[in-house]
Amino acid sequence: MRLAIPVVALAAAVSLAACGTSTLTQPAGAAIAITNCGERAQFPSPARRLFVNDGNMIAMTLAIGAADEIAAVSSLQRDADTLRRHYGDVVDRLNVVAPQYPSSETVLAQRPDVMIAGWNYGYSEDTRLTPASLRAQGIAPYALTESCRQHGEQRRGVVEPWQALRDDLTNLGAITGRGRQAQAVVDDITRRLDALEDAPRPQKPPTIFLFDSASDTVFSSGRFGAPQAIIDGAGGRNAIEDVDDSWTKVSWERVAAAKPDAFVFVDYPPQTFQQKVHLLKSRPGIDSLPAVTEERFLNLPYALWTSSPLNIDAAEQIRKALERWHLVPESTIVPRFDDRVAGG
Repeated sequence: MRLAIPVVALAAAVSLAACGTSTLTQPAGAAIAITNCGERAQFPSPARRLFVNDGNMIAMTLAIGAADEIAAVSSLQRDADTLRRHYGDVVDRLNVVAPQYPSSETVLAQRPDVMIAGWNYGYSEDTRLTPASLRAQGIAPYALTESCRQHGEQRRGVVEPWQALRDDLTNLGAITGRGRQAQAVVDDITRRLDALEDAPRPQKPPTIFLFDSASDTVFSSGRFGAPQAIIDGAGGRNAIEDVDDSWTKVSWERVAAAKPDAFVFVDYPPQTFQQKVHLLKSRPGIDSLPAVTEERFLNLPYALWTSSPLNIDAAEQIRKALERWHLVPESTIVPRFDDRVAGG
């Protein structure tokens, strides 16, 4: 699955190049038009004060070298160790103003010129923190592409996940004046994804079930979520790839019918890895699945599963797990990081 540069990104790049070698040379108050969730919107360029919610979007801004433009972050705590491992101690210098999703008042108090969040990643009508409410306050809202709503519905996802990630990196690079750095990140992901796709594959890809949490239903991810891209890249098949949504709920019967060859877990509260495994081992019809009896489990941090540059790291690590379980042929892939946690 090769990553191609979109026409919109090329047009933006040409426009920026015409203004000089870097958008940082543009006068204060300059603006750039970006397409986000299918709509054209104006953003300050370069943005000077970003409010960034959630570890995956913080990873995007750090990966493109825009740490100095981050005025405040929220929902960092659960991902701090992961981001520190990948991006260094710059994580410790971030201004954390809310442990979880912020209120509108918390955002406004930081006087951002741009907020980076997503639907169900900080934006919500219930909290009255939405792109529309931010625009009314003179703040330019950027929505995570993976979270874009489908034709005004609650279901999310409008493009395939690698495309969504590449679009976000390209757009955030333009907004922050870090276009070259953003392109370098995209190129790195492309090279590593190419290597994964060139690795030997079995005739039939192993079926993998993404397990976030569960009760009477199981929270997982369909074809528009980042896990779809990650599992594809690793050489597997997402057990619910036919579901036209990003993060969603399915029945336990659906889990059993999928007969997954392995389970991959989102290390995410309130359920621990051990509690999730217990649910699998104690539920009739699930407990006898080979993936459960053979304990083919891999537990990776939240920030690797939600749309971010860390998705390629997740794909590499899943590939090696599939090789350890003899579900795919051995390859020369060497993951850059080992982010396994709690029994992974």
